[in-house]
Amino acid sequence: MAGAAETAREARGPMKVLHGWKRLAEEDRGAAVALGNFDGVHLGHQQVIADAARAATALGAPLGLISFEPHARMHFEPDAPPFRLMTPHQLARAVERLGADRLYLLPFGLEMANFTDHDFVRDVLVGGLGVRHVAVGFDVTFGKGRTGDPDSMIRYGREFGFSVSVAGAVERAGRKISSTAVREALREGRPDVAASILGRPFAIEGVVQKGRQLGRKLGFPTANVDLRDYVSPLFGVYTTRTRLKDGRELAGVANIGVNPTTGEVSPRLEVWMFDFDEDIYGETIETDLLNFLRPEKKFADIPAMVEQVNRDARRARELLLPGA
Repeated sequence: MAGAAETAREARGPMKVLHGWKRLAEEDRGAAVALGNFDGVHLGHQQVIADAARAATALGAPLGLISFEPHARMHFEPDAPPFRLMTPHQLARAVERLGADRLYLLPFGLEMANFTDHDFVRDVLVGGLGVRHVAVGFDVTFGKGRTGDPDSMIRYGREFGFSVSVAGAVERAGRKISSTAVREALREGRPDVAASILGRPFAIEGVVQKGRQLGRKLGFPTANVDLRDYVSPLFGVYTTRTRLKDGRELAGVANIGVNPTTGEVSPRLEVWMFDFDEDIYGETIETDLLNFLRPEKKFADIPAMVEQVNRDARRARELLLPGA
């Protein structure tokens, strides 16, 4: 779907990101929309978006996607451990590749949290966005107390004059496709399973921070990125592919964890990009997690750690750069 969708969208210009539903220009209303949190934009989400795309084509309407920022869970459970699979920028890029013309990132605060399901449809979807079609997943909930569901949306569609589609559950290899399943796979150290659910590797994006530069002194310069709101994958060593701002993609090996050998830090990604040693402090990079090599461990001393890091790097090169 993505290739044709990208071509069609390019003909209409870049996707527009809108951070609200009030007082929108008429040109930003009237879309066929997919509604959900879309954290990860996994294969199940992609089915909902595909339903909205078909409706957009049939209606001659823009294709829109509605998500919430911050995620509703961050509002209701502010002290919960980090769980996000994507930043808003990653979400925007993912749905633009799927052909979206509009991304509505609706602010989730007290006002949104207190909407009844009926009020949400009336005031936000209809009054604010002027939706012509709403595509949802089989397990969607909306409104205060999560009282709205697919059947409710179908009823409201009849009441307010928009069509509704409901995507069924999707499974791969016996696993239900869901954001929860992606998080579970990552916490188990199974980036391959996470990728099969997402339809692409899980990726961590962030600004390269200047640390103690210990890796550089030991012969393996790393780019350090704080995990921040991301779900914590199983701490350990992974093979990686990193994208730089200039479009280059570099194979590498990374540790995710807290550096128990050299002094614990906040959970972070430390990626060693092979055959690369440039100053990229302050730049934003995006790193795919590809293979899990081993758990993080505390070594007896620095030389033992360096020896293991070099073994990890050799294994990563064998996997990612065979014959190089």
